[in-house]
Amino acid sequence: MTEELKVHRGMPSSQYGGSARVRDLATELAELARSLQQEPDTDAILGGFVHAALELIPGVDEGSVSVVLGRRNIGARAPSGDLPVRIDALQMETGEGPCLEAAYDHRTVRVPDMALEKRWPLFARRATEAGARGMLSIQLWVKGDDLGALNLYSYRANAFTDESENVGLLVASHAAVAFAEAEKARQLHAAVDSRDVIGQAKGILMERHKITGEQAFIVLSMASQRTHLKLWDVADHLISSGELPSRQYAAR
Repeated sequence: MTEELKVHRGMPSSQYGGSARVRDLATELAELARSLQQEPDTDAILGGFVHAALELIPGVDEGSVSVVLGRRNIGARAPSGDLPVRIDALQMETGEGPCLEAAYDHRTVRVPDMALEKRWPLFARRATEAGARGMLSIQLWVKGDDLGALNLYSYRANAFTDESENVGLLVASHAAVAFAEAEKARQLHAAVDSRDVIGQAKGILMERHKITGEQAFIVLSMASQRTHLKLWDVADHLISSGELPSRQYAAR
């Protein structure tokens, strides 16, 4: 990143100039998103954007992407340190906090001073004790009961400004697009791999039993129903062992 785009953490918004800087940041983040889409896994992409958040957003000391599964299980991905992991654990333990509110109810939630926070009294008290005095949570995605939020932390109260929110929204929007594209590519590769595995298993059955491809697929499907395994798992077991899985194998 260019030197002029690096923001000293906690500097007031008046030090930086308006729409021109926002345009420069958007360009910089778009280039980052394109480069990160070449990364082999989604954690690397999220890690890149957490690093960008620490570099670009005024007031940020720590950050992570919180992933909530089934509206209950909260986990920190690409955390910059121990604090995000501890805070996510507290949100899961107490069932409350800015990450959940940002992800489900509002796009952005800012906590100026956790010691004075009244919305989540139990969480706020314990988060303050853990060292999180300020917090900024920004929604990344919501898919059914699963969601993601960019969580940013400050060791000082009142560190986050309006500019923090504006730049945070820029980082979050580019991160969400890059993550979605990477997930789409991953799912496409997984689908291709799945078809290859099932095709190989069908070929084994066709050669062994002199049956058609449709008949081989029915054999695999029946084995899947009998063992309560996914079709891919049945096919993979046949390829690796030479045999269809038994109920005893599936029960292990």
